[in-house]
Amino acid sequence: QVQLVESGGGLVQAGDSLRLSCAASGRTFSLYDMGWFRQAPGKEREFVAAISWNGGTTSYADSVKGRFTISRDNAKNTVYLQMNSLKPEDTAVYYCAADRQRPLRTAVASYDYWGQGTQVTVSS
Repeated sequence: QVQLVESGGGLVQAGDSLRLSCAASGRTFSLYDMGWFRQAPGKEREFVAAISWNGGTTSYADSVKGRFTISRDNAKNTVYLQMNSLKPEDTAVYYCAADRQRPLRTAVASYDYWGQGTQVTVSS
């Protein structure tokens, strides 16, 4: 089992950058593929980005491709989401999640463990 805690959210202006972090507990973090998801008010939770257990494979939603970068540091049990050129439509609660199975997946239902979320608000 793994516990996840997100941080780094906040209020920024359009065009700004933010880096989200997700710290994981436990000694098995490196066994999990990790994903970032987001949920805006009144909308379903949606996939943002994912990274394989060893960092060798990544996947992005079309809406963030070229602007967001997911990375991980297994020595620090942490996964990151660097968000550049933020837009008002990026406003949402951002969640990190862990998936025990292979290959890298993007469906919400595929992920086993979730953090509590961190709010990102982008003003125009």
